[in-house]
Amino acid sequence: MKNFVYYILAFVILGCQAEAPEVQRESDFNFDWQFALLDTGQSDLKADKIPVTSWEKVRLPHDWVIGNQYDSANHEFAPATGYIYGGGIGWYKKQFDLSLASNQTASILFDGVYNNSEVYLNGNKLGFHPYGYSPFHYDLTPYLKKDGKNELWVKVNHSSFADSRWYTGAGIYRNVELIVTDKLHVPVWGTFIKTNIINDQLAEVIIETDVNNGYSESKEVKLIHEILDHKGNKVAEIATNETVKADNNRLVIQTVKLNEPNLWDVDDPYLYTVKTKLISDNNTTDELTNNFGVRSIAFKADSGFFLNGQNMKIKGVCLHHDAGLVGTAVPKDVWRRRLEVLKEGGCNAIRIAHNPASNEFLDLCDEMGFLVQDEFFDEWDYPKDKRWNQKEKSRNNETEGYTNYFQDYAESDLKAVILSHRNHPSVFQWSIGNEIEWTYPRISQATGFFNNMNWKGNYFWSKPPHSRKEIQQQLATLPRQEHNIGSTARKLVQWTKEMDTTRPVIANCILPSASHETDYGKSLDIVGYSYRRVLYDYGHENYPDKVIMCTENLAQYHEWKAIMDRPFIAGTFFWTGINYLGEIRAPWPNKGNDAGMVDFAGFTKPSYHMIKTLWDERPHTYIATQKLSKSINKIDKKTGRMVAKNPEKWKTALWEWHDVNNHWNYEKGEMISVELYSNAEEIELLLNGKSLGTRKLEEFEDHIYKWGVPFEAGTLTAVGKKDGKPFTTEIITAGEPVAVQLSIDKKVLVNNQYDVAHVVAQLVDKNGNPVKHLEKVIDFETPSYLRALGVDNGANTNVQPHVSRKIETDQGRALLVLQSTEEKGKVEIKATVDGLDADKVLLTISTEKENSEEVLAELN
Repeated sequence: MKNFVYYILAFVILGCQAEAPEVQRESDFNFDWQFALLDTGQSDLKADKIPVTSWEKVRLPHDWVIGNQYDSANHEFAPATGYIYGGGIGWYKKQFDLSLASNQTASILFDGVYNNSEVYLNGNKLGFHPYGYSPFHYDLTPYLKKDGKNELWVKVNHSSFADSRWYTGAGIYRNVELIVTDKLHVPVWGTFIKTNIINDQLAEVIIETDVNNGYSESKEVKLIHEILDHKGNKVAEIATNETVKADNNRLVIQTVKLNEPNLWDVDDPYLYTVKTKLISDNNTTDELTNNFGVRSIAFKADSGFFLNGQNMKIKGVCLHHDAGLVGTAVPKDVWRRRLEVLKEGGCNAIRIAHNPASNEFLDLCDEMGFLVQDEFFDEWDYPKDKRWNQKEKSRNNETEGYTNYFQDYAESDLKAVILSHRNHPSVFQWSIGNEIEWTYPRISQATGFFNNMNWKGNYFWSKPPHSRKEIQQQLATLPRQEHNIGSTARKLVQWTKEMDTTRPVIANCILPSASHETDYGKSLDIVGYSYRRVLYDYGHENYPDKVIMCTENLAQYHEWKAIMDRPFIAGTFFWTGINYLGEIRAPWPNKGNDAGMVDFAGFTKPSYHMIKTLWDERPHTYIATQKLSKSINKIDKKTGRMVAKNPEKWKTALWEWHDVNNHWNYEKGEMISVELYSNAEEIELLLNGKSLGTRKLEEFEDHIYKWGVPFEAGTLTAVGKKDGKPFTTEIITAGEPVAVQLSIDKKVLVNNQYDVAHVVAQLVDKNGNPVKHLEKVIDFETPSYLRALGVDNGANTNVQPHVSRKIETDQGRALLVLQSTEEKGKVEIKATVDGLDADKVLLTISTEKENSEEVLAELN
């Protein structure tokens, strides 16, 4: 969220000076670390006792698990981990020079360490932090050396390696910063920016600033806030004089008027900057910046969601925190590419499932215009079975998770997340939990879905077997546990509202018919329904004053239709936007969950295109084909037209899309089921220029155009009309592959060791048509100037090591992810396939302010 202001580039602070020279407030602390991985039985071994040969140089963020092998031997906990063993005791250490002046203080800020971390400075323990998803910071000042090297140690105990749902990774997997300030300063997360009275003419910006005085005497301070527009021009300013007592904090609340504000919106995510200064005795003691957006949010029980006063549907997806081949240490550019794909598909919202995201991820959502539901916890008082979904069936050390710490740490973790994330305009809901009801058996039993021999319905598509009165009676009489779901929910909501009342509190309820009747549902501003679209009308009729919406749902047409048919449903978050590691339900070889609209490599899937036609007004058609023998469709004997074998099945389609292809390569004369996912009002289908007829979308209840087409090589063309204007989509029969063709999303990288380029290799025929029906092994050649993060083909069944240069294609394509190093120059990336023509792309690596040298790095 922060655009950090730097005074000078100096890092070493001379302790002999009475007053410190100007120094940057926040410093990147990700570089020059060393890492050692120990067995779980070596948990008592300290960093200074680890042999020198066991250490390797690493840079952060770092996930030590993703580099391990996928192995079928890890089957017992594979549903959680994705067949990767991630256990161990990880040690990180870093030496650094930092001698503070007498008027200075220093802290270290971790945005996320997975998990059970202990931090030491010069042998002194700074603290223990069990939760792997929440940020935390420590004061370094008391233990810094006045002269010589300081050494920081971080211990990560991941002996319980299947302790969360789903793939967690392990290590210091998010950014780390060193913060150096005067003793009179704004502490970490000490600024809260809110907006009020929002319209086209005026916005009131309310800035709450926590000022900390670490001196032994009171200080007079002038607190100044300048508001800058996106070009850096000052558009408003406010200042106040305050007295801050010795060794004390003072909360200062200021209100500044912003005339004719530019509003933050999903289509125009306009960001302002607040530049904050503290001045005392004519010296600037602290200076920092925070981005913010001017926007209003409102939910109404009868009409849904309003952003800046405009009624709109939430077109959301759920995302886990891994990004495939990079694991959980995700470079910002990797998330950017993935979010761009989702944005192109009409997505406007992200649910962080099921734990808080990184600040870097939220920065992107701010910049790109995504609403974010920030979710705190996946379990509360009682554990879930990390291998599946519901209440834990057996206790294993490998699956022991955050429940063990919830009673002692939930409040501090929740509040730390809010403090860290509250200035992000993208965050519009706080979620206190996900499908928590499974862990309180009396809640699930009260619904009548379970332990009810008289019920014969389907859990997904049936209304509750018990009436409201019966549910209330069950809740009053069923045995109670030590902890109560309602009382825990009340605490979490209370803690959330103590920190922020500008956003509603929600939870993802898997059994809302029972949750509504407890203090769980009653304490929420919004009750989120998880896979319960069948209860939308039930919920609205029985609880007309309660806002309800879907917070986890299936990426299928029937789900969106149910929302569009009901103005009182604000929107949804489909499960899921992108494939993720873990939650495996299929046999080996398999590495994750295939329910995503986008695959592991960031390539779109058929469900993505269906949803795009529903979410995006721009004309779009996707052509899907399949042999009739493998299709869900058939030829109707009476009409001769292609129809669904089961015309009702689309209404209850679940997570994964049915098996279709996006190519036109079959046997001559073979009957092919052709499906078109389109927002065209009508489509004419042509094969090699010959019309196969025109159909209207209103003819297809399941929103899928269908044709039966005997295969003939050539071009299959769909000419659609939307708003009276024609647009054309086609697929072409591909010949044998003769070459591999490379494309790259960036031509220039900065040598900052962060920038990332994505290289896509596609098999093509002699005419340059993509070959999607045959597979080959691609060998990437990369220069030493670049760091190869890995390869993938997007397939769920690809379980080869990611850190490799060779990979077999899926649908004729594969992905290589590269990251810049400190080197600069012009480099060449090459791809070869045995028997085919090779291809290469050029990439320039340069500093931000100068052109790269005209050097071609040698391939290695």
